[in-house]
Amino acid sequence: MAPSAAGHRGRAGCTGGAGQEQGDVALPLRPLPDPPAPHTPPAMLLPVSPFPNRALAALDSLALGLLAPSSWAINGLLDLRTTTAEQSGQRQRRCGRCRGCTRQALAGLAYVALALLSLPLAVLGLLLWLPVQAARRPFVYQYTAGTAPAEPWDLRQRRTFTFVSANVCLLPSGLAKFSNLGQTPQRANYIAGRLAPAPPGRRGNHASLVEPWGGEANGYGGTLSTAWQRPASVAVEMPEEAAGPPPVEAAEPAPAVLSERFPPDADFICLQEVFEAGAAASLRRQLGGTFPHVLSEVGARGLRGGRLKLLDSGLFVASRYPLLAARYQAFPNGAREDALAAKGVLAVQVLLGSAQGRRVVGYIGCTHLQAPAADAAIRDMQLTLGLRWLEQFRDAQEERGDVVAFDVFCGDLNFDNCSRGDELNQRHQLFEVYRDPCRQGPGQDAPWAIGTLLNYLKIYEEPVSTPEKLKRTLSQPVGRQQYLAGPILSSGQPDPAAPGPWQGRRVDYILYRQHRGAVPLRTEVVGVSAITQLATRSDHLPVALRLEVAPVAP
Repeated sequence: MAPSAAGHRGRAGCTGGAGQEQGDVALPLRPLPDPPAPHTPPAMLLPVSPFPNRALAALDSLALGLLAPSSWAINGLLDLRTTTAEQSGQRQRRCGRCRGCTRQALAGLAYVALALLSLPLAVLGLLLWLPVQAARRPFVYQYTAGTAPAEPWDLRQRRTFTFVSANVCLLPSGLAKFSNLGQTPQRANYIAGRLAPAPPGRRGNHASLVEPWGGEANGYGGTLSTAWQRPASVAVEMPEEAAGPPPVEAAEPAPAVLSERFPPDADFICLQEVFEAGAAASLRRQLGGTFPHVLSEVGARGLRGGRLKLLDSGLFVASRYPLLAARYQAFPNGAREDALAAKGVLAVQVLLGSAQGRRVVGYIGCTHLQAPAADAAIRDMQLTLGLRWLEQFRDAQEERGDVVAFDVFCGDLNFDNCSRGDELNQRHQLFEVYRDPCRQGPGQDAPWAIGTLLNYLKIYEEPVSTPEKLKRTLSQPVGRQQYLAGPILSSGQPDPAAPGPWQGRRVDYILYRQHRGAVPLRTEVVGVSAITQLATRSDHLPVALRLEVAPVAP
């Protein structure tokens, strides 16, 4: 499917941008001149189509059509690799293994023949596709009309915002098989249905991340709260003067942050590895009723800096709140298989409301770093670039008088805080700028924190086959040792000297930082969760963070 504007609604416009840095794909956007009046939706400034005109969109569709037969054949050939669940099914059927091998051999021959026959079309399609990508914008924007506008915000009151981040491994099915996952279209539909379970317009069911607490919803999903009960397992103290990681006190050593369900009141969804175009379209379609603003197909494919990018960044952001600006910038230092994907940082500015004639805004950064364990130095440079780009984006978009409610950075960083092999990344400046509520210091997580990377070869086993079973199993030390990925060396091999019991590799993060602006607000953590709802659908546990924004005490 071509990454076109089909099925997208809304009005859009943008200003052109020149002078982009090498390796970056930025789309400068002018912010709204004034806060929107009550009951008046803001003008949509982000472009709906990834192409500036219909002719280029048509050429992209033609190129993808020419590439489709060979792409389908190659994906089918890779998809013949069996997951552990498929292998188990074959063993249970009489003669199933033999028949399965015969079918796979015949199918493999057919796919190879199709790939060879379609090679001339593929070459023509590639020659057409490459120049078209040079004119493609760095994301697809979907705006669903008919949503409530941002309401006036009384800065004397408290509000909360809920963020979800997840690596969903939505690659083409053949590539997903290397992570012991397949059936990408089916998994995409399942994930979308769980991320947006409530019908459009039905809000107010503010389910907890750890324990129930009350609150009255505002127009989008941020909670206007008067009294809060902080979960006992996440007792976090954050003095305003504190610099660096905050002190954390845990009520119990067990990881009490496990939840079987996504929070239905999530305000922002940040996903990684949404590489497959059909999966991205499915997520846009199903999430559009709950999250009016969606950015997908983020990144620049084609020839970039002398390197061929066959996949985009895989980043995907859905928001209940209007997007004022967005910018994507690509890492220049991807290596090995990661160099085929346009990994980078997506930064967005969201409009949360208006207060005394000032805009109330928030900033979100989403990323996915270099994956191979041995590439700590590459990840270190990517983190440094990401921090610089986020700062530049805020400086460019913030207007005088803006009230900044939150500044969040999330994603799959591909390193943990327990492995000796990740020591370089654990000490990065990132953790002096942003705060990690699950971390006590380099190499030391809070006792209640839990790993988010599963042992991918065991994701279909009975004890972890449903959200309820996965939660119950990971609540026990023996279950964590068996089904979570453990500490590693710099080579990626398991660390035989790792002290136990360990809580697993926590590679998925939602970080935040305090922001001092014209109107000082205080940001505090009131909920943290690792979610088991994607049992058998991903090799990662999604994570969620709930922040409370309140005025600074005099």
